[in-house]
Amino acid sequence: MERIFPNKLQKGDEIRVISPSSSLIRTGKFEDKLKAKVRLEALGFKVTFGAHLLENDILSSSSIASRVSDFHAAFKDQNVKAVLCTIGGFNSNELLPYLDWEIVRNNPKIFCGFSDISVLHHAIFSHTGLVTYYGPGYIAFLMDELQEFQSSEWLKALSTDKTYELRASDVFTSDAWYLPEKPRQLLKNEWKIYHHGQATGVSLGGNLNTLMLVTGTTSQVSLSAPIAFLENAEGEDFYDWDRELAHFLQIYPDLAGLVIGRFPKEEGMTEEILHFILDKYPLLQHIPVIYDVDFGHTQPIFTFPLGGDVALSTDPLRLTILNG
Repeated sequence: MERIFPNKLQKGDEIRVISPSSSLIRTGKFEDKLKAKVRLEALGFKVTFGAHLLENDILSSSSIASRVSDFHAAFKDQNVKAVLCTIGGFNSNELLPYLDWEIVRNNPKIFCGFSDISVLHHAIFSHTGLVTYYGPGYIAFLMDELQEFQSSEWLKALSTDKTYELRASDVFTSDAWYLPEKPRQLLKNEWKIYHHGQATGVSLGGNLNTLMLVTGTTSQVSLSAPIAFLENAEGEDFYDWDRELAHFLQIYPDLAGLVIGRFPKEEGMTEEILHFILDKYPLLQHIPVIYDVDFGHTQPIFTFPLGGDVALSTDPLRLTILNG
């Protein structure tokens, strides 16, 4: 498939915020989230919202028709240069049969989100070849602590056409980052190496649990020797990671490299358990594998392309975005 690389953001561009999974209201009132809008506008952008953003049903989401409408409207609007999801959730896969991929293909633009939005990342790339971006949702811009790292890495990914390095923050936190009043426990941050090596390939991945929802559908991405970026959320545990990784490696048996995001404290993952799981797979003894990397469900996180060209090296330890 021929890839499509969207135009990068420029000062003054319009960003459309939509909720294709959980509703914005799931985490509180719209007015309480306006600090994120102010922060994005301070970076030089115009922020607008999907027409159905405030709908909130019994499952803390909105109707399929409403979410599809906002998704299509964002891509069709020529003034919108980037589509930013509010948060993840549980049900963006409901949209897949109803999305018009010709609208996306004919109106390529930046699409950014994480967690349950992994479904849409894979679907967009599978159906159109459009490179998307795995990074913070709208409400992540509420966070005060460590926001400088998150915002600068987001800007770097979405506004530069040059090769760039992904970098590690000095510290991280595993807490309710979307609730500014909650206390923070800052922990030392360090990327770690499970197996040494070097690899170059096209990136794919996201939330490992969510990726199971596209398996066997037309939205499953087909790539040769990709570099996978995988992470898990607070509601999962290491048993989930164990069996889902086995599933993933059967789908992509020629994986060229593996980058694992930091595990949230709720998951109960330890270094001993992670190594025990990774030790099971002969493939992972022959490719570069690193973990505790700055993406997923801890904060802060960097932003990176899905469908872009990535170089992974463990000596020196480096993640480079070559194109995307």
